[in-house]
Amino acid sequence: MKTSIRFFGDTPIRAVWDDSACKWYFSVLDIVSAIRGERSYEKCRNYWKYLKAKLRREHSQVVSATTQLKLTANDGKKYNSDALDADGILLLASEFPSKIGSRFIQWFTHSDDTIDGRSKQKAYALYESSLLNAIEVGTVKGLQQIHSYLFGGLYDFAGQIRTVNISKGGFTFAAAMYLPDTLKQIEAMPENSFEDIVNKYVEMNIAHPFREGNGRSMRIWLDLMLKKNISLCVDWSLIDKYQYLEAMKASVADNSQITELLRGALTDKIADREIFMKGVDYSYYYEQQ
Repeated sequence: MKTSIRFFGDTPIRAVWDDSACKWYFSVLDIVSAIRGERSYEKCRNYWKYLKAKLRREHSQVVSATTQLKLTANDGKKYNSDALDADGILLLASEFPSKIGSRFIQWFTHSDDTIDGRSKQKAYALYESSLLNAIEVGTVKGLQQIHSYLFGGLYDFAGQIRTVNISKGGFTFAAAMYLPDTLKQIEAMPENSFEDIVNKYVEMNIAHPFREGNGRSMRIWLDLMLKKNISLCVDWSLIDKYQYLEAMKASVADNSQITELLRGALTDKIADREIFMKGVDYSYYYEQQ
């Protein structure tokens, strides 16, 4: 089963692909949570119960369009949940006051048309393609292959090592004039243990070889190294966005924080489709401003 998690701000919205209907269905409770800015499951469930009864009395199409699908909850188990397709979600959002619902409708309608949205769809497709097994693991060329696949046709520099200096948040990444030698040194770093692989990942992050799209490419690169060398990968859905960003910022001087954060999210489900797809979802979520 194809699953997806999209983020409206910091609110996750779960979705399941229905092969028979050829479309995505989205969790109603997640939509209610996103629009109302309410994270309490009980409050969202009670509000949806009230709203559904109201809409039923009004013979609204929203209720008749609602179906039930199994969605993965926070405890990792799947439960039957009310879900709507894209058209149903827009109808539901329109039931909220315009000031509250309009921002959500704008995001829901156009988020897939952005560079990130289109790149994310390509990242999903990477799982189904033969390229995933052909990517060189742990090499600069392999990282370029990933970047080229994710951003080809979106950035004219997709897959190309940068020739300009870049900085972020006051930190300047490896100087462009020394980048070729720096990347050779990183490529030669060992991958014999989990700690070795994290060290290599951190050094590549400090190098930041591309003008844009480094994090999204490198997280796939990291997982490929983990799978090949120690038969594990990261379940990114277990890692809080803000803890991850702080740990990566600190890793410039001390990588112990990111090492332990990643260690706590390791899984042996290296061939699990849902783990890969959730990894893509959270990887792109980390980049949202």
